[in-house]
Amino acid sequence: MSLNLYSPREISAFLTAHGIRPSKALGQNFLTDRNMIQRIIDAAQVQPGTRVLEIGTGLGVLTEALLDAGVELTTVEKDKALHAILCERFGQRPHCTLLFEDALRLDYGALFGSGITHLVSNLPYSVGTRVVVEAATAATPPERMTLLLQKEVCERFCAREREPERGAVSVWLQQSYDAAIVREVPPACFVPRPEVTSAVCVLQRHHRTELPRAEADFFRGLVKAAFLHRRKQLSAAMRGAGAYALPAERIRALLESVGAAPDARAEALTLEQWLHLSAAWAEALRR
Repeated sequence: MSLNLYSPREISAFLTAHGIRPSKALGQNFLTDRNMIQRIIDAAQVQPGTRVLEIGTGLGVLTEALLDAGVELTTVEKDKALHAILCERFGQRPHCTLLFEDALRLDYGALFGSGITHLVSNLPYSVGTRVVVEAATAATPPERMTLLLQKEVCERFCAREREPERGAVSVWLQQSYDAAIVREVPPACFVPRPEVTSAVCVLQRHHRTELPRAEADFFRGLVKAAFLHRRKQLSAAMRGAGAYALPAERIRALLESVGAAPDARAEALTLEQWLHLSAAWAEALRR
């Protein structure tokens, strides 16, 4: 199949000829900029033989670049028409496994447990955050994730304490990954053009603050509960937090014990404070 994946006009004509209408619900925006594709490959730091997972394969522009870089690639596409095109284009390529699956139903623990170490994707905007969180919290998470997503989502991944973008996802990811935005991507680089600016974000696993599974589950649950009422002080927000509830005076004492202000809100705490607070909170609940 001859198709110039870097020509917006040719892609639009191809989609029309095949009766394919990009779905907003699925977040289907096809990257057409050759330089941006190369920047993603460079940021991914893959080598020949690197085992890579790609989610939201689309027409395969990133797929082609990854295979040309010599990786062993597993791709996932849930659109039946696009999957058929991918099978025609890449079905005979060595080291390429094409999965017709829903990314939200994948067993990420099994995939990354099989030896896949990198996630490199132009992720569908509609499910991007959930895919990243599920990958990052799998039993064996990837060592590196190189992702094209909405800029605001990438900013959330990277947000530090006291920044307005900081949320539960920021804390969850930073417990395992160093996150950085490496490049903005304007709407003109896509067909169809999205209504937002995008960005390339890299998450590199750091292994500095690993937790046993039970402690990690408690940590994520506590952080999630705290950010549900992010505008409230933690001492007020967590009084009715179900299994995590403690009296306000006890919460203030715990905050002071980890070096946080007794009237702190969730976004004010550093990752290290959250980790210490989680351990102290679990101990307080056991008493």
